[in-house]
Amino acid sequence: MSIELLIAFNLALLAAIASPGPAMLVSIRTTLVHGRIAGILTGLGLAFMAAIWTMLALLGLNSVFQIFPWAYVTVKTIGAIYLIYIAWNTWKNASKSLSSDVKIGKKHFVDGALINLSNPKSVLFAAAVLVLIFPPSLTLFDKGIIILNHLIVEVICYTFIAITMSTEAISKQYLKAKTWLDRFSAIVLGGLGLKLLTEK
Repeated sequence: MSIELLIAFNLALLAAIASPGPAMLVSIRTTLVHGRIAGILTGLGLAFMAAIWTMLALLGLNSVFQIFPWAYVTVKTIGAIYLIYIAWNTWKNASKSLSSDVKIGKKHFVDGALINLSNPKSVLFAAAVLVLIFPPSLTLFDKGIIILNHLIVEVICYTFIAITMSTEAISKQYLKAKTWLDRFSAIVLGGLGLKLLTEK
């Protein structure tokens, strides 16, 4: 496996991370609401689950989804309901002031992991990208490098987002517009959940 193939994979990965979606939205909002450390922990959860999806794609889970469509539908439905639940809570608490006693810990990591777990399309995306970029004769070592590389790229990206979004100037702007920004986030997350729930 050449470094050129890994670079091509990383470019596709960066494009996917940068695209608007629940992972990016939750990463930004968690940082704005709970601070830099919470944002980084959420990003670690997102990165961990994204790397797991890539590992499962390398192991052929996409084929399982194709052979047993009900398995994909089940995972997709649970994921959609979870996104709608997050959207509802975000909307409900939009007008509330931020709590100063929020505990920062494994909850944020778990939240990040669950957000990426809620989207089984990730494994199909990973499978498509892997097939397009890498040769079919990947060794176990090559697959391990790809998974580790994916994890590192996502950790770097979400850590950068958390550091950037937690600056004082951006945090102040968020607090001024918290209610409307949270409601916008709720609409987007709810819309993504409904789209996931209804699409075939």
